[in-house]
Amino acid sequence: MFSGAQISLYPMTDDFVGVIFGALGALDPYRDRLRIETDDISTLLVGPPEVLFPAMRDLFVAAAKSGKHCVLSAAVSRGCPGEPDDPICRSDEIGGPAIPLDERKLAALRAVETTPSTDQPVVAQFSLYVMGTGDHMDEIYGCIDFLKNSGVFERSKNFCTKLRGDAGAVFATLAEAFCRFGPGAGHVTLDITISANSPTAV
Repeated sequence: MFSGAQISLYPMTDDFVGVIFGALGALDPYRDRLRIETDDISTLLVGPPEVLFPAMRDLFVAAAKSGKHCVLSAAVSRGCPGEPDDPICRSDEIGGPAIPLDERKLAALRAVETTPSTDQPVVAQFSLYVMGTGDHMDEIYGCIDFLKNSGVFERSKNFCTKLRGDAGAVFATLAEAFCRFGPGAGHVTLDITISANSPTAV
């Protein structure tokens, strides 16, 4: 199965190049487990979700530690029928047979509860898209139920859900939404925006 993310990092500062370059070292521990391609719009990270989400988290936290307002935009996808399988994407988190929805919700909550803190508060909004299944709304409602009990749920918004909390718990919640909901070998995508240090936080 293919899984990956197109990401763009936006530091809101005149020294945006310095913030971005200063944060890139956070990807070093993951480079042997990801395929990374950058152009003038975004960076593609290809690899299993158990590597993708920690890599995105560490990159964003490193940028946010600058104290500048930073935003990460990401389109994350797994199982897209238009993408070839890639051995680097082999994962223990996705691809297997789906266990009952209630068991997946409990497993997702346990994973978030045991995530270490980064001491970096963030706010996020995201949308989950479960493609090509007749029971996709059951999966989405199951994910919403998980989110409301995750400890980082803030509120529902039009077309998306807003999360707030430590970056560790927020990125773990996003990873669980991505891996636990929708068919194990099916096409699932997330549309994510994450912000830290906003001068207009409400």
